[in-house]
Amino acid sequence: MRDVVVDTNILVSALIVPGSKPDQIVEMALTSQLNLCYSDEILAEYELVLFRPKFNFNQETVKLWLNCLTESGRKVSPTQSVFEFQDESDRKFYDVAKTCNAYLITGNIKHYPTEPFILLPAQFLQLFM
Repeated sequence: MRDVVVDTNILVSALIVPGSKPDQIVEMALTSQLNLCYSDEILAEYELVLFRPKFNFNQETVKLWLNCLTESGRKVSPTQSVFEFQDESDRKFYDVAKTCNAYLITGNIKHYPTEPFILLPAQFLQLFM
C-alpha cells in the first residue's frame, strides 16, 4: 500500500466535485488502497477548513471522512525541514511526506519545492491506476 499525504485542497475539491480526480484519491484512502499519513497539525487544518461555514459541507460526511482517514491512516511526528516556503502553512504537508517517504498530492504544486514525490492528482492517478 502506498503512503500518501493529501493537501487540504484535495479534500475540499473532492467534496465539491464528486467523481473528480481528488475524489478518486480520497476514495482510495477511505477504502484502504492508500495509506494516509498525517500529523496533528494536518488534522487540525483539515478540521478547520472542512467545517468552515462558507463551504456548507455536510458535517456528518466530513466527520465520517476524518474518522475513517485517521483510523486507517498513519499519524506521525514529522522532522521539520529547514528551507523557506512561499506559504509556511504548506510546510506541514511537505514535512510529513518527507518523514514518511510518502507522495504528497496537492492541487497547488507551485507552492512546494520541485520534488519527484510531489504530484498533482492527475499525475498521481496516471502513475498508480
